[in-house]
Amino acid sequence: MKNLLSLLIAGFISVGIAVAQPAIKFADESHEFGEVIEGKLASYEFQITNTGNQPLIISNVQASCGCTTPYWTKDPIMPGKTGSIKAAYNSSGRPGPFSKSLTVVSNAGNGNKTLHIKGNVVKKEDKVYTEEQRQKSPKIVIEKSSFKVGKLEVNQKGTARVTITNRGIDPLEIDNVTSPCGCTTFSMSKSSLKTGESGVLEVTIAPKQKGVFKEEVSISSSDINTPSFRVYLEGEAVESFMPSNMKEGAGSNVFK
Repeated sequence: MKNLLSLLIAGFISVGIAVAQPAIKFADESHEFGEVIEGKLASYEFQITNTGNQPLIISNVQASCGCTTPYWTKDPIMPGKTGSIKAAYNSSGRPGPFSKSLTVVSNAGNGNKTLHIKGNVVKKEDKVYTEEQRQKSPKIVIEKSSFKVGKLEVNQKGTARVTITNRGIDPLEIDNVTSPCGCTTFSMSKSSLKTGESGVLEVTIAPKQKGVFKEEVSISSSDINTPSFRVYLEGEAVESFMPSNMKEGAGSNVFK
């Protein structure tokens, strides 16, 4: 009888352990972008809920190609709470249909999940607009075409603040910022600029090789008459400012 009671208690404990786990649930597991104009950074945010009874931790999101960048909730998601996984597809130089996947690795009891995004990238020159659409188009105006980021260590980040104004009618949105070196990232102070409104585009560069550089940066926007605008980031990359045993870490060197 005593042995039977011990087995029953052990069974209840094991069952309790088995059910005490997080579980991940997606509002949707795929997204169709439809038509994407080449140069646009097509992004979509998948919403997730922890339907388990323990904190959910997303340890990694692995994209099927380097053209898709994932962002996800890094903090533990408590039971009943929500988080998100954002997939951003870079359409620059990639005309035609695309279908990509993201593998979500977590501590969820219902295992890893796979998300899917797809669409069709249309070349800018192939897109046909009406005269009315062109007249109502936003118009991107940038204060100047060259920005100095100063002297940086190799792989150190320098940021240029680019003031952008919309002189058109429809709202202006910055779709993507790219460079041949693949060493730039960007953020916009406002997601959309109304007529006459200005915002600041921060373009960050991390030079990969030492020497004087003048990096061309292409800014893609919703201005259908001038869908791509070029500016240049100028500076110098050096091996190091000080001996390695004296360095405490590279900080951001920001110049206008």
